[in-house]
Amino acid sequence: MGSTYRQFCPVAKAMELLDERWTLLVVRELMVGSEHFNDLRRGVPRMSPTLLSKRLQQLVRAGVVERVADGNEVSYRLTRAGQELRPVVEAIAAWGTRWIGELGDEDLDPKLLLWDMHRRVDHEAVPRGRTVIWFRFPELVGASRHWWLMISDGVADVCDDDPGFPVSVTLTASLRSMVQVWRGDVGWPAVLRSGAVQIEGPPTLRRAVPRWFVLPDIASIPRPA
Repeated sequence: MGSTYRQFCPVAKAMELLDERWTLLVVRELMVGSEHFNDLRRGVPRMSPTLLSKRLQQLVRAGVVERVADGNEVSYRLTRAGQELRPVVEAIAAWGTRWIGELGDEDLDPKLLLWDMHRRVDHEAVPRGRTVIWFRFPELVGASRHWWLMISDGVADVCDDDPGFPVSVTLTASLRSMVQVWRGDVGWPAVLRSGAVQIEGPPTLRRAVPRWFVLPDIASIPRPA
């Protein structure tokens, strides 16, 4: 841990661990099911691997995270102390959704968006066989403009290179519009009617796309007028 507050207050003692940069976001990723280092990295794409390793070591030493080695494979899991942080993180998420509504362009990250979407696929709603969704964000530059989400046999994966399989549907949107849908700031029907999000493909698949995803819990949080 870094500097201390030098207070016996339990809030101060807890924050000596939790308010270091990225720490709670690492805990958030562990809460949603990421266990391996590379999966954690994809959930915090702008965090350096070195810093992620350091934060994991700090959380392990603090008894919040358990490091489990199985042969050459290492995984990280929340301990009982870590699990008790769940309502804290959920409350912060709800508060941030309700009261911190402003999103700057620097807050919009296609890698994080697609990674979150891939783990909230409703596999019962997706057609059997392989389904490939091509996401296009025209305002972005370079490789970040194109993403593919592959869904097959109950498994979803994100690709930033063309996987080479036939595309089932193509979704074209500004990144901001798609993030707003995912956060629950605006609904699928509204963005489809306005053209902010456009879906191309066979009519039955095109109409079904919104049902293929389960929006995160924050999407249902009421906002102040």
